[in-house]
Amino acid sequence: MRAVELEKAFDPKSFEDRIYAQWQETGAFKPRPGDGTPFTVVIPPPNVTGVLHLGHGLNNSLQDIVVRFHRMRGEPTLWVPGTDHAGIATQNVVEKRLKAKGQSRHDLGREKFVEETWKVKNEHHAIISRQLERIGASVDWSRERFTLDEGLSKAVREVFVTLYERDLLYKGNYLVNWCPSCGTALSDDEVDHEDTPGKMYHLRYPVVGAEGSFVELATTRPETLLGDTAVAVHPEDERYTALAGKKVFLPLTDREIPVVLDTYVDREFGTGVVKITPAHDPNDWEVAKRHELPVINILTPDGKLNEAVPEKYRGLPVKKAREVVLEDLKAGGFYIKEEDITHAVGHCYRCHTVIEPFLSEQWFVRMKPLADKALAAWRRGEIIFYPRKWENTYQHWMENIRDWCVSRQLWWGHRIPAWYCADCGKTAVSRTDLSVCPHCGSKNIEQDPDVLDTWFSSWLWPFSTLGWPEDTADLKTFYPTTALVTAYDIIFFWVSRMIMAGLEFTGRVPFRDIYIHGLIRDKQGRKMSKSLGNGLDPLELVDEFGADALKFTLAFMCAQGQDLLVDKESFKMGSKFVNKIWNASRYILMNLEGRNLVASPSLLPADKWIYSRLNGAAKTMTEAFLSYRYNDAAQTAYEYFWNDFCDWYVEATKLSLKSGSDTEKDRATTVLLDVLAQSLRLLHPLLPFVTEEIYGKLNAATCSAAQEQLINSAYPVYDEKKYDPKAEEDFVFLQELVVLVRTLRSECTISPEKRVRVLVRLGEAKGKILSENAELVKLLAGIANLESDSGEGSRPQGSIAVVGSGFEAFVYIAEAADLGQLKQKFTKDIEKDLKYIGGLESKLANENFLKNAPAELIAAEKLKLEDARKRTGKLESYIRDMA
Repeated sequence: MRAVELEKAFDPKSFEDRIYAQWQETGAFKPRPGDGTPFTVVIPPPNVTGVLHLGHGLNNSLQDIVVRFHRMRGEPTLWVPGTDHAGIATQNVVEKRLKAKGQSRHDLGREKFVEETWKVKNEHHAIISRQLERIGASVDWSRERFTLDEGLSKAVREVFVTLYERDLLYKGNYLVNWCPSCGTALSDDEVDHEDTPGKMYHLRYPVVGAEGSFVELATTRPETLLGDTAVAVHPEDERYTALAGKKVFLPLTDREIPVVLDTYVDREFGTGVVKITPAHDPNDWEVAKRHELPVINILTPDGKLNEAVPEKYRGLPVKKAREVVLEDLKAGGFYIKEEDITHAVGHCYRCHTVIEPFLSEQWFVRMKPLADKALAAWRRGEIIFYPRKWENTYQHWMENIRDWCVSRQLWWGHRIPAWYCADCGKTAVSRTDLSVCPHCGSKNIEQDPDVLDTWFSSWLWPFSTLGWPEDTADLKTFYPTTALVTAYDIIFFWVSRMIMAGLEFTGRVPFRDIYIHGLIRDKQGRKMSKSLGNGLDPLELVDEFGADALKFTLAFMCAQGQDLLVDKESFKMGSKFVNKIWNASRYILMNLEGRNLVASPSLLPADKWIYSRLNGAAKTMTEAFLSYRYNDAAQTAYEYFWNDFCDWYVEATKLSLKSGSDTEKDRATTVLLDVLAQSLRLLHPLLPFVTEEIYGKLNAATCSAAQEQLINSAYPVYDEKKYDPKAEEDFVFLQELVVLVRTLRSECTISPEKRVRVLVRLGEAKGKILSENAELVKLLAGIANLESDSGEGSRPQGSIAVVGSGFEAFVYIAEAADLGQLKQKFTKDIEKDLKYIGGLESKLANENFLKNAPAELIAAEKLKLEDARKRTGKLESYIRDMA
């Protein structure tokens, strides 16, 4: 073999792009033929005009880890990439550009506006693709999809028409959530409710025919009274029984409106009288239907008052109208008072504009029949949530689902495939474009100008990306997909709808496993946002720490069911671990000159121990990956490689590599390289770039003919026969002895270069183990002379005793340190500890502290006290030994 040089300073920039290009060029991301069940993941498609934030970094890192793991298990593995056209968000981007030029989309017209939007899409798509490459996403780029590409457009139209044919799609005048800024309807799930300061205004409505009599009511939206068509009271409210069948005068108008009796009214809230504005409140809408009240829409699509209100208020934006209406109410004697309140106000999830309930004609999907099937599939165990707690959220939403408004008043998106005939007045829905009315033959038809909600295409994503509605080879092979990895904030938007669509159109659930990860938050627990300035750019983190450090840190911190609290400093942990892997591998590779590989090398106790530890780590990590416990897998990898492999095994091999014969050096090197190669396979899903780079160097050093890439090598498989409990038990004994001697040396401030003499008293079985590994213990613990006996004699003069499991070791401290100085040091340490113990005891004796402090804080203080007492006891025993 020949020595292979890794750069002294670890620099991921020197190889990450090269490695990724190598993977792509060799088709490493494409599914490989295999006998096992395929493992398929479809990427949650990011908005094409967005920029990947750290939440995307987490989501795609977790997908990449599990995809790489299953690929190494030999399963045909497919990770489908793609982007979402993001109707509202993308149209907003283009409209902002036009506004900066003093133009609007109407100046361009629909066709040219869509052309401009495609240009923006192409610009941003390249950015997102490069970002995914930088973080190491091993997606099959040859199968990349876009929600507006030809195949997906065909799937969308097929679904729309099929729903219409099955009477699961209808059009009607309904109250919808309306964004005046985006100029479109939104579904309930697209409205963010935020606690907002506001006011409750108390008003009086005069009773018709009863001079001087009025009803008092309260509202947060006084301007909407212009659309009132009734006031309501509870039928059992004795205060208002006399009002039954009467009318009240609507202030600022010339209208009289009825008093209706309805159990919707909460008698305990406010005055017990409620104004009914059916066109601008969903509850009032239901009241109006029950009492056959007229519905008056007072708003224009851009959020201004329309022709249905008195002329004075027409054209006023809502906020300005509220001011003017309040002034007029006060002038007319209709205003009583106002109170400061905080209430939940709906905002557009895209532009954060306040949502207006708005009467509009829209297309809706009947969701209950679809939800019933999806609930039944979950109850049959066909889908599994990780963690299981999200099943409750899923169940609650499905059982309380409302019809889905799917039409949007936009130009960018899938245009609704419905045509309206001006001659016969009928509607035609078609899988192909129409030029003639199929009902009457007239050419005087016009397509619906609206487009479909963005989620209408993405709810088909698991099967439309694989070629549906065509019966493609990919659909046959890779559908249903295996796992969905996503955040909990889109369980409603996307996860539930995909399950409904999969069952309705393919007869099968779209995936089996649903892993719901937490959200990325800052160290204070706040969501990351531009406004707070607490966001982290994943690409900046990659530039500073490398893609592996980003991925490993996120996995290490990703515990099921918990959000991740991170800052920039968090990623130093991952960076240090990657450096450890690099430096350990560098040391091994640079010491190969002149060594020869040995066939079937014999194993020393340390070799048997590390193989057993490697085998155990493979078992633990495999189980963790299969159940999406990323943090458990990452912690196991960290502890195995840093502690077992680097701190113990590599150090143990130095005995053979430095002082052994050439035959022994060849044997030890052969085993060490095999353990390193298997360790790199073990770590690869979590740290793909650095492990692939080192694996390539390892192949070059050993002149491996196969030159197999690590990405396609086999993941270590747990083998019961490789589990060696005796080797582990024996080595744990040696480790304990070494640690005890090292700790005592440190406490006595004995320099690492100074060797000590040690006597160990132990039983016959352990004595044999110690005898066989004496030179190793001496090397690792800095021992010059190691003696052992099985007697029960007194403590040797000038030594300090340390006690382990089944043995006692005496370290001859007097030969290596000044006992007088040590006594002074230990005495001072004890005095300091006693003061500390006194403070803790006082705190834990304080009833107020015990009564008011959190249980975890009390437990932590008790643990500190216990540790301090143990430390003091140990130091006291040291002083006694030195007497």
